[in-house]
Amino acid sequence: MLFNSFAFAVFLPAVFAIYWAIGRRRVRAQNFFLIVASYVFYGWWDWRFLSLIFISSLADYTIGLMLAGTRAERRRKLLLAASLTVNLGILGFFKYFNFFVDSAVDLLTMAGLQAHPTTLRIVLPIGISFYTFQTLSYTIDIYRRKIEPTRDPVAFFAFVSFFPQLVAGPIERAKSLLPQFLEPRRFDGRLARDGLRQMLWGFFKKMVIADNMAPYVDRIFADYTQFDGLTLVLGAFFFTIQVYGDFSGYSDIAIGASRLFGFSLMRNFAYPYFSRDFAEFWRRWHISLSTWFRDYLFIPLGGSRVSRARRIFNIVVTFTVSGLWHGADWTYVFWGFLNGLYYIPLMLTDRQKRYTDIPAQGRLLPKFGEWAAMLGTFSLHVLGLAIFRSPNITSAFGFLGRVFVRPYSGMGYGEYVEPLLLCGFLLVVDWLQR
Repeated sequence: MLFNSFAFAVFLPAVFAIYWAIGRRRVRAQNFFLIVASYVFYGWWDWRFLSLIFISSLADYTIGLMLAGTRAERRRKLLLAASLTVNLGILGFFKYFNFFVDSAVDLLTMAGLQAHPTTLRIVLPIGISFYTFQTLSYTIDIYRRKIEPTRDPVAFFAFVSFFPQLVAGPIERAKSLLPQFLEPRRFDGRLARDGLRQMLWGFFKKMVIADNMAPYVDRIFADYTQFDGLTLVLGAFFFTIQVYGDFSGYSDIAIGASRLFGFSLMRNFAYPYFSRDFAEFWRRWHISLSTWFRDYLFIPLGGSRVSRARRIFNIVVTFTVSGLWHGADWTYVFWGFLNGLYYIPLMLTDRQKRYTDIPAQGRLLPKFGEWAAMLGTFSLHVLGLAIFRSPNITSAFGFLGRVFVRPYSGMGYGEYVEPLLLCGFLLVVDWLQR
C-alpha cells in the first residue's frame, strides 16, 4: 500500500480509530493490532512477501535472546553470523541475484568466454532494504552489548513491521524505537496536529513536487540524444528535486503518521540542499541510512582511528556499498563511489566537521562564500544523480558528454517554466523553514 493511494486514505483513519479505542493501558493489545495493521499494509501489494518480514523478525528475536543467554565469544560470533546470513541472504537473493549473474556473464564475455545466464525472474519486495537493516541493527547492538534484548515478541514484531516507516524508512534503531512499544502511549492532540501538518507537507512534496517532476525527468533521460546540454542539465536538476521531494516527502508522512499513534521517529532530512560541503550534506541527507552505514560498516572497518590512507579507503568502501544498497546496477555503485571521492578532499584537509551550524544562521540571506559553497556542493550532487538516474553506465557517460558536446541549441524552453517555479518554491520554503 502506498501513502499516496486511496486505500491508505481509508486505512489510516480506520487504524487510528481502532488503535485508540483499544485503550492506552492495553499496550500489548495495541502492539498486536499494529502488527496486524502493518501486515495488511505491506501485504496489500503482495501477501506472499509477508513471510520474509516474519522470518526476519522471528530469526532476530530468537537470536537476540540467545545472544543474551551466552557469554562464550565463539558462540556469540556464530549467532551474529546467523543473523547476518538470514538478513543479508534474503536481501541479497531478492535484490541482487540477477545483478550478480548478469555481471558475471558480462565479465566472462569480455574475457572471450561464452556464458549462458540462468537468471530467474525475481520480484523485488518493497521495503526489503529498510526492514532488514532495521532488524539487523538490533542483533548487532545486542552482540556489542549496547542494548538488552526484549522478551516481548509482540513488541519486537511490531517494531520491525511498524507500517509508517516500513516501506521507505526512516531506518530506526532498536534503542530508540523499541522502548516506545513497551510503554503506554497516550493521545496528545498537539502532537497529532503537528503530525498532520508534517504529513500534509510530505504529501505536497511527494504529489505536487516530485510527481510533477517525473514526466520531464522520464522524457529527458529516456531519449537524451535528442536534447541539448542545457535541457539535460534541467533534466538532472529536476531529478534532483524529484528525489528529494519523493524521499523526504515519504519520510515526513512516516514521521507525521507515527505521531498520530504516540510514536516519535528520527528526523531523516535536514535541508540537505543547503549544505556547504559533502560532510555536512551526509549529515543532512537520509540521516538514518548514513548513520547506519557509519555505525555498522565505516566504524567496524576502522573508522577514523587509523592512518589517513586507511580512512580514505574506509570512506570510499562505505559509500560504494551504500550505492549498491540503493539499487542493483552499476550506476548506483558508481554513484556511491563518486560520493566517496567527493569526501576525500575533506579528509585530506581534516575538515569533515567544519560546519555544525545552520547555513546563514541568524540571517535571511547567506554571504557570498556560503552561496558559493552551497552551489558547488549542490552542483556535484546533481552530477552524481545524473549517473544515478541513467539506465546504465554507458548512457550515464553519454548523457554527461552531450552536456558539453552540444551545450545549447537555441530550442524553446518555455515548457520548463512551470517545473522550475515548483522547484524554486520548494527550495525557498525549505530555506525559510531551516
